[in-house]
Amino acid sequence: MKNNKADIETEFKPLEITSPRTAEAPGPDMDSCCSGGACAASSGQVKEAQEEAKESYLPTIVSFVLLVTGIALDYFDVAWFTGLIRFLTFGVAYVLVGWRVVWHAIRSARSSFFNEFLLMTVATLGAFYLGEYAEGVAVMLFYVVGEHFQEAAVIRSRRSIRDLIDNRPDMVNLQTASGVTSVPAKEVRVGETMLVRPGEKVALDGQLQSDAAAFNTAALTGEAKPDTKRQGDKVLAGMINLNTAATLQVTAAYEDSALSKILQLIEQASGRKAKTQKFITRFAKVYTPIVFFLALGITLLPYFFVDTYVFGDWFYRALVFLVISCPCALVVSIPLGYFGGIGAASRNGILFKGANFLDQVTQLDTVVMDKTGTLTEGVFEVQKVSTLCPDEQEFLSYVTAVESLSTHPVAQAVTAYAGKPEVQATQVQEVPGHGVKGLVNGREVLAGNGKLLRQFGVTYDTSIDAIPDTTVLVAIDGSYAGHLVIADKIKADATAAVKALRSLGIKRLVMLSGDKDSIVQKVAKELQLDEAYGGLLPQDKVAKVEELKAQQKKVAFVGDGINDAPVITLSDVGIAMGGLGSDAAIETADVVIQTDQPSKIATAISVGKKTKQVVWQNIGMAFGVKAAVLLLGAVGVASMWEAVFADVGVALLAILNAVRIQRMKF
Repeated sequence: MKNNKADIETEFKPLEITSPRTAEAPGPDMDSCCSGGACAASSGQVKEAQEEAKESYLPTIVSFVLLVTGIALDYFDVAWFTGLIRFLTFGVAYVLVGWRVVWHAIRSARSSFFNEFLLMTVATLGAFYLGEYAEGVAVMLFYVVGEHFQEAAVIRSRRSIRDLIDNRPDMVNLQTASGVTSVPAKEVRVGETMLVRPGEKVALDGQLQSDAAAFNTAALTGEAKPDTKRQGDKVLAGMINLNTAATLQVTAAYEDSALSKILQLIEQASGRKAKTQKFITRFAKVYTPIVFFLALGITLLPYFFVDTYVFGDWFYRALVFLVISCPCALVVSIPLGYFGGIGAASRNGILFKGANFLDQVTQLDTVVMDKTGTLTEGVFEVQKVSTLCPDEQEFLSYVTAVESLSTHPVAQAVTAYAGKPEVQATQVQEVPGHGVKGLVNGREVLAGNGKLLRQFGVTYDTSIDAIPDTTVLVAIDGSYAGHLVIADKIKADATAAVKALRSLGIKRLVMLSGDKDSIVQKVAKELQLDEAYGGLLPQDKVAKVEELKAQQKKVAFVGDGINDAPVITLSDVGIAMGGLGSDAAIETADVVIQTDQPSKIATAISVGKKTKQVVWQNIGMAFGVKAAVLLLGAVGVASMWEAVFADVGVALLAILNAVRIQRMKF
C-alpha cells in the first residue's frame, strides 16, 4: 500500500519472505485487514484464505503437467494425438487455469472493458482458434502463477499484522482490597492499581507507586539500556519489568496506551498509502484497445480498398496479429528479471519482499536511519578508563568487584572489559538509578553516576558530566578515584555505508533516535550525516518522516525495533536490520538486511538499479520485435511461425538477459 510503488509485485517463495503491503491484485484486499484502528484479519480468515490458495495450486499443477504432456506428444508426432483428443488435452489444461480469468473478463466488462483479463482471454482464445493450443495454455498458465505469488503475499501480510497486534498484553493483575485478580486489560479503569511482576510486560500506562523499579524500554525507544523509574514516574505500556514486583496506578485506558498507539500508527501509516495499479493493468488500458481496434481494422477496412477481398483471409491475418500481440515476453521476462534481482540481493544478505521494492529503492533521495542496532552495534563497551590511582589494574579490580554483582547492562559492560574480579566485595547494595556501593578489602567503593557521588558527599570535576557517553564515576574511601566511559560502538562499515550512499545519489542522510541527543549528535558528527535528532518517541519519528515526505522526498527508513515499525511502514521504502531486529520491524519492512550491515543499504540500491536496467532492456526488446512483426502480420507477410518467434522467441531472449543479474557482482 505504498505510494508510488512499482507495479509488478512478486514474492520470492523459497526464501520465506513476507510483506504486509502488496499492490492491487485480484484476491484479498489489504484495506480490509485493518480499519478503524482494529485489525479485522482474524486467525480464521487467514487460515481460510490459505486453504483456498492451496486448493488453487492443484489445478495449476495439473494444467502444467497436461501442457508438458501435450507438447511432448506434439513433438514426437504421436499418431493418436490428433483432432478431438489433442483439443481436449490442451482444452482441459486451459480451463483449469483460465476459467477464473475469463470470468473476470466477463464480469469486469461493464466497468472496465479493456483490462488485462480481457487481454489474456482474447489472446489465448485467439491462439486456440488458430490451433496454437500450447501457446494459449502457456500464456494463461504464466499469468495465473503470477497471481498465486501475489495472493500468497497478501495472506502472509494479513497474518503478520494479526500476529503483531496479538502480542499486546491482554490480561492485567489488578490489585484490590481482597487481593490480586487477573482481569482483561480492556476492563481496567483509569485510577485502579495493577501489579506487574518481574519479566512481565506492562499492559497499560501508569504511574509507579513502588519506591523504584527497572524497566526494559526497548519496545518503545529502541534502546537496550534499562530505565530505572522512581515513585511517581510514568511507566508506559510495552515496557518490561526487569527485577522486582511493581505496583502502578493506571493513567490511560487500554486503547489509549503507548503500545496501542504504536500499533494504531502502523495501521494508519498503511492506510495513508494509496494503492497503485499493477504495470500490466496500466499497460493494458492503452495497449489492449489499440490492438483490438487495429485487428478490427485489419479485418474490415480492406473491404473498401481491396478488389479481391476475402473475409476469411483478412480475419486470419487479424488473428495472427492478436497472437503476435500477446504479451508473453513481458509476462515471463519482467517477473524473471525481478526474481533475478531478488536472488542477487539474497546472496548479499538482503531480502526484498517484492519486486516493486527493487524499483522503489532506485528512486530514493533521502535515507533516514535509527542509531542503536542500525548504525551502532547496540552493545555497550568500555571506551576509556581514566583514574587517579597509580595502578590502573588495581583500580579496575575494585570497580569490577562491586559491579560484577549487578545485573545492570552498564555493570556487565564493565565486568566484560575488566574480566573476573581478583578480589571479592561484601555488603554490596544497589542504589536504584544511581549505581552500586560495597566494601572491597575493607575499603568503601562507590561506582555509579554523579548523583551517587554527590549523595555520599564525594567531590569531583563536574566537567565529566558533560561527556556525551555514559560514564561510571568511582570513589574509594570517600575520594574520587576515576571514571570509565561506556558507549555503544559504531558499526565497522557505517562510515563506508554513508560514503556509498552519497555516491549513489542519496542527497540527504538523517538519523532519528530515542537515545539522548548528546550521544546522537556525537555519532552523527563522526559519520558526517546531514541531520540528527535524539530523544524521540515513535510518534516523533513519524512526524519527522512525514515532514520529509511533505517536501516531496522519496524516503527510506532503516531501523530495528518495534518502535521503528510505524515509521518503517510510513516510509516509501522500509528497511529492517534482520539479524538483531525485532519481529515487528522485520514484518513491517519492505527490505530486510540479514547481516545487520548498514553498507548493505547501498548494495540494495545498486541491485535495484541493475535490475531496473535489465527489465527495461527486456521491455524495449519485446516491444521493438513485436512492433516489427505486428507490422508484417498486418500486411500478410508474417505467418504463425513469425508470431511464435515474436512471442516465445523474444521471451527466451529476455529470459537470457534477465539471467545476467544473477552473475553480477555488487
